[in-house]
Amino acid sequence: MSEVLSAVFHADTAATAPEPFEVGTVRWLRKPGQGGREALSAGIWEVTPEQAPEAFDLPIHQDESIYIVSGHLRIQVQDGDTFDLTAGSMASFTEGAMTRWQVLEPTVEFFVYS
Repeated sequence: MSEVLSAVFHADTAATAPEPFEVGTVRWLRKPGQGGREALSAGIWEVTPEQAPEAFDLPIHQDESIYIVSGHLRIQVQDGDTFDLTAGSMASFTEGAMTRWQVLEPTVEFFVYS
């Protein structure tokens, strides 16, 4: 018999206070290290063009998958493609990728680091 999941993580975005993040704010669903898995975390990232008026480089330190709830981001992969992500767009980045992000509209993004 397989081991049963020992923890369930739940958050209500209306009740979860935003915390400062590298750029913008985050509402954590699962913080790094919770449940004994250091690399796994997830949450909602919120950012405005005012919080990130210039494009910024973002090296990907662990696998990251994102879903754009609302807004508009432009992400350029070094030596690769440029993606315009808007509501309903998804992307997944492999650890080690070098990216440049530009916030074009106030954006709400769901992310998972693994």
